[in-house]
Amino acid sequence: MRRFTPFNAVSLTLGFAFLYLPILLLVIFSFNESRLVTVWGGFSTKWYVELFRNQQLLDSAKISLLVALTTATIATVLGTLAAVALVRATRLPGRSLFTAMTYAPLVMPEVITGLSLLLLFVSIGLDRGFVTITIAHTTFALCFVAVVVQSRLSAFDLSLEEAAQDLGAPPWKAFVLVTLPIIAPAVAAGWLLAFTLSLDDLVIASFVSGPGSTTLPMRIYSSVRLGVTPEINAASTILIALVTIGVMTATLTAKLRARRPTGP
Repeated sequence: MRRFTPFNAVSLTLGFAFLYLPILLLVIFSFNESRLVTVWGGFSTKWYVELFRNQQLLDSAKISLLVALTTATIATVLGTLAAVALVRATRLPGRSLFTAMTYAPLVMPEVITGLSLLLLFVSIGLDRGFVTITIAHTTFALCFVAVVVQSRLSAFDLSLEEAAQDLGAPPWKAFVLVTLPIIAPAVAAGWLLAFTLSLDDLVIASFVSGPGSTTLPMRIYSSVRLGVTPEINAASTILIALVTIGVMTATLTAKLRARRPTGP
C-alpha cells in the first residue's frame, strides 16, 4: 500500500498553488480600494459598482452570453445527431470522411479555423456579427459534444430501444423516450462544455466578429493591452463565481440522481 509521503504533499501543494494562486490573487485584488492592481489599498467593492456602470463591458457580456447559449444549444443538437450516426451507422458510405470532418476541429489550430471561416463569410457576402460568431463557435464546439455523447452511446444497451420499437413505438419516439433520457447526463455535459468553450473563446471570435459584436473576452483582451484595471478583475471574479456555481450545481445534481432509488 502506497503511503502519502512528504514529497507527494509538497508536489500536490505546488501544483495547486501554480493552478489556483493566480486566480485567488485576482479575486482578492478585485476588492482592492486602490486603482493600482498590484498595491493593496484596503477592502472595497466600488469596482463592482464601476463595472455595472461600464456599458461597454455589459454589452459585451450580453453578447457573449447570447452567443454561448445559442451555440451550446445548436452544437448539442447537431453533436448528438452526429454521435448517433458515428455509433450506429457503421455501414454509412463515406463514414471515415464523415468521422474525420467531425473530429477535425479538435486538432485544428484555432487560428486556421478562424481564418478559414472568415474567408468563407467574406466569399459568400455574409456580414460579420452575431450570426457569424455563432456559426463559428458551433463549428468547433460541435465536435466536443459528439465525443462526449458518443462515449455514452457506445456503452448503451441497444436492446432497450429495440424493445420499445417491438411494442409499437416508431424509431424516433423510441429514441426520444428511451435513449435520450438515459444519455441525458452526457448530453448535458456536452451542452455545458460547448457553453464554456464559446464563452471563453477569443481567437476565433476575433476573426469573425464585426462592429457592434465584440464579445467579453475580446473586450477584456483589448482593455488589458492598455493595462489591467480593477473593473477587469471584478468582471473576471464574477465569471469565476458563475462557473463555480454551475460546476457545483451540476456535481450536486449528479450525486443526488445517483443516490435516488431507481425502483424495487
